[in-house]
Amino acid sequence: MSTKILRNLASTIFIGYATVAISSPHWGYDEQSQWGAIKDDTQSEVPLMYPYATCGIGKHQSPIDLTALSHEERLDRLKFRYPTDKPVFYNTGHAAQVNTSDDYQGHAVIGEESYPLIQFHFHEPSEHVIGEKKFPAELHYVHIKDDGKIAVVSVLIEEGESNPVFQTILDNVPATSGEQNDQSGIRLNPGSLLPKNQMDHYSLAGSLTTPPCSEGVNWLVLSEPITISQEQLAQLKSIYSDNARNKQELNGRSVSQRINH
Repeated sequence: MSTKILRNLASTIFIGYATVAISSPHWGYDEQSQWGAIKDDTQSEVPLMYPYATCGIGKHQSPIDLTALSHEERLDRLKFRYPTDKPVFYNTGHAAQVNTSDDYQGHAVIGEESYPLIQFHFHEPSEHVIGEKKFPAELHYVHIKDDGKIAVVSVLIEEGESNPVFQTILDNVPATSGEQNDQSGIRLNPGSLLPKNQMDHYSLAGSLTTPPCSEGVNWLVLSEPITISQEQLAQLKSIYSDNARNKQELNGRSVSQRINH
């Protein structure tokens, strides 16, 4: 599947990295415990009748509690090559999202592999937790290779100093579900939302955190959070709040952490 097709999917489907038909059944965060049982009434045979079954029966689901850390090691180095872009600001119906332009060349280099950046979006509160700590919000950078391999880089968000780039996003995401703003003319550098320490991170195999909860996603959660102000958090909540999946069982997975010694 070409990167351009994947970008088009990202423009129309929440989370963007799921190759799900636009006509897929409705889901909501208030019913997440039942995602796996949601039926597609247009289908008459199993498993097509249950397009989100993996949400209920998958064993490598995301998000998780990061205190499940197994060991520290020298994981693959991360490099972010995110040039300035003229993005599309999108209200997915579930989150505030920024889609990169069709010809955008930005990508993350994970070890020897390069993953094109397709979009990034926000959850409130955070999906990943550290013990009893749940962060006010979480940012997900979604990358998809031409072969369909997915890598999501997560940035945890705390309350603190105001973030001018985040404010630009808040002010340009449409208020109405399903609408997009592709005429703003704003130039934005996605990398300006990354923390200063872009090397230290947790790494694990996981899944999409929304239906269809497909597994095989390479998750990298940066150790250092970024900050937004209390007012900005309130504005994010006015767009979407409580759009976070509950933590999932580890089920024997290994969670590694890279420490830049």
